[in-house]
Amino acid sequence: MTYKYFLLSFLISLCFIHYGYAQNGPRLWYKQPAQIWEASLPLGNGRLGAMPDGNILNENIVLNDITLWSGGPQDADDPEAVKYLPEIRRLLFEGKNDEAEALMYKTFVSKGPGSGQGKGANVPYGSYQVLGNLHLKLDYGIDTSLIQVSGYKRALSLDSAIASSSYTINGVNYKREYFSSFTDDVIIIRLSADQPGKLNLTVNLDRPERYKTTVEGEEMVMRGQLNNGTDGNGMRYITKVRLKPEGGNIIADDSTLQLQQANAVVLYVSAATDYKEADFEKKASDLMRMAVQKPYATLKTEHVRAFQPLLHSATLDLGVNPKVEGLPTDERLKAFEKEADDPGLAALYFQYGRYLLISSTRPGLLPPNLQGLWANTIDTPWNGDYHLDINIQMNHWPLDVTNLPMLNQPFFDLVESLVEPGEKTAKVYYQGEGWVAHVITNVWGYTSPGEHPSWGATNSGSGWLCHMLWRHYAFTQDTAYLRKLYPVIKGSAEFYLSTLVKHPEHEWLVTAPSNSPENAFRLPNGKTAHVAIAPTVDNQIIRQLFSHVIEASQTLDIDAGFRSKLKEARAKLPPSRIGADGRLMEWLKEYEEADPHHRHVSHLWGVYPGNEITLSGTPELAKAVEASLEKRGDISTGWSLAWKINLWARLGDGDRAFKLLRDLLKPTNYQGFNMNDGGGTYPNLFCAHPPFQIDGNFGGTAGIAEMLVQSHAGFIQFLPALPPQWKDGNYEGLRVRGGGVTGAKWKDNVLQQASLQADITNTFRVKVPENAKGVRVKINKSNRKKKMQGGVVEVALEKDQKAILTFIY
Repeated sequence: MTYKYFLLSFLISLCFIHYGYAQNGPRLWYKQPAQIWEASLPLGNGRLGAMPDGNILNENIVLNDITLWSGGPQDADDPEAVKYLPEIRRLLFEGKNDEAEALMYKTFVSKGPGSGQGKGANVPYGSYQVLGNLHLKLDYGIDTSLIQVSGYKRALSLDSAIASSSYTINGVNYKREYFSSFTDDVIIIRLSADQPGKLNLTVNLDRPERYKTTVEGEEMVMRGQLNNGTDGNGMRYITKVRLKPEGGNIIADDSTLQLQQANAVVLYVSAATDYKEADFEKKASDLMRMAVQKPYATLKTEHVRAFQPLLHSATLDLGVNPKVEGLPTDERLKAFEKEADDPGLAALYFQYGRYLLISSTRPGLLPPNLQGLWANTIDTPWNGDYHLDINIQMNHWPLDVTNLPMLNQPFFDLVESLVEPGEKTAKVYYQGEGWVAHVITNVWGYTSPGEHPSWGATNSGSGWLCHMLWRHYAFTQDTAYLRKLYPVIKGSAEFYLSTLVKHPEHEWLVTAPSNSPENAFRLPNGKTAHVAIAPTVDNQIIRQLFSHVIEASQTLDIDAGFRSKLKEARAKLPPSRIGADGRLMEWLKEYEEADPHHRHVSHLWGVYPGNEITLSGTPELAKAVEASLEKRGDISTGWSLAWKINLWARLGDGDRAFKLLRDLLKPTNYQGFNMNDGGGTYPNLFCAHPPFQIDGNFGGTAGIAEMLVQSHAGFIQFLPALPPQWKDGNYEGLRVRGGGVTGAKWKDNVLQQASLQADITNTFRVKVPENAKGVRVKINKSNRKKKMQGGVVEVALEKDQKAILTFIY
């Protein structure tokens, strides 16, 4: 982003601050307190999270720290496993997949309990855990049965990253504001009453286990140590709370702080863990000391100034329907389920996904996990870890296209941290070179297979991680980043190059054993199996990985010999093939699916997030993909719905992509587990797997972007999957491959004008709408009509130059 852009964002931020934090900006709001956690409002600064429920008498604010994990480093590689690899492969090549899988259950899994079957809080694998619960008990000086509440309102401003609640009780107006400071790295909560002495509350702090809360001088302090799964001495943490009242008195006992007859109070919450922070208690104390020295107004202003340039780096306006635009968010979801005429809801969801990404990661820390930053238990579903068969990748799908490239570093650092343990895993299980990671990982560097080969044998996870890291380069064209990335992707390519084996019936090089993630098929003998040879997703990922390493080595002018080996092996990978039923084949053989409507559509990876199957380049395969999607069906889990939005957008079908978006936004309060057809959206717009899993939010945001601009097929295409419901609109700040940032305006579903600004000197190819007769391109003061070749115009730009394209009809 340019200096001028940042200056403009800064000036806009000042306007928002002066006029009350964008009262008319994008927001979530409600007429009642949260009745379930998934209705609470998420706040986060990339490290510390808070979810206040806004309850009037007893408010619970769930606290999180992105680094708080149980478990610890472990050696989960089974050194005996490789002995059985030849026999496993023999059985697979003989078509005895069920026998191969049975053998793998005994020999080719992780050593020890693995992930604890998704309950890893007390095993070495560990679990992401809630930091604590901050309880505010309010006393209004009257019997609770006599309390009369009016005017209740609870809101989250996406423009300011500030939540609020307000209400009137017996003529007194009460207000609360909450934010997780982007500048001071503490959580700030302010409560106030508009009549003096009317604020009375008791504050305490706890968590489900492994804690002790005391009052030390002016502060409430909670300390504890999580279970590492071995000797019990896992990660340590500390949370501190301090009150700064306006009027009134503070009374402290052993574990609570009580405030009496105040006009207002600011609560400061500071926390830290010993994850890569030896002196973590000092860090928490220092952050608290510095924050309490600042006036509340200063803390608030500085926080907004730091946050807003990130959110404002991309904007989207899809128009409004006044009948529903002003509805509370939960009511708006219900209205959208009945009637699809609410374009502003899609724009809100788009910005909410970006808000969640900004709020749940920051350079120097960790990427968002399965729940981003926010968890309310010690047994977070699926351990709140990083799944490598789509979830962590989907978390980062919006990163580049929606103009948040600066948030890539935590993801890169996590992947880089897997290289060393992944090298050991590659040797122990496959006698392979390079490094590998399978389906699950955590903050402790887990790269072993999962405990069940039905899902844990997938070994293309590391290749998929590398694809996402490469995608960041494709958007930015940052050669310094490419030099840093190259050893990581080369190591991944070395693994596959060294472990691919020749298929006995073909000239293909194949992976064996592996899975098409989490899916099963029926063998001719009627039995069900998961373990297979060279599922389609493996071939697509490895082919693109080899291509990326080849391109990187050419760009950096290194490793010519290795490049040649990759080219030779790439030519022998099984191609994506069409079955007798016209669908894209998921496995090398046309097996019958055990579940025809399975949530994973891994064999369509080559369409999205890959790009080897395109409408323009491989139309027959694209048609087979469409047939596959039709057969698989729409209804599924939340993240699966989000993936299908992106797939239909790549197929140019805006109607179907919009239909999937509407399915994704189906309101639900269901908090249990549904692995098939329970997907939807909770009252606070969290995505329901169910339960809550944040990748659906990020995938949905990426899908909306994909409907508006695409750049994967060698050219930029504006509005490739625009649904009729988004009749008029505009956007700014969506990035495209090659180092460009775009904008577009359309009316009556017709593209009127587009902009393209270059971050680097480059020539961009832009596809002109089919019904356009021509295009005028204005660069600086030059305005000329461009010739089209094959419906594409070339726009050559110097770094920081901007082109305005006006389409002629």
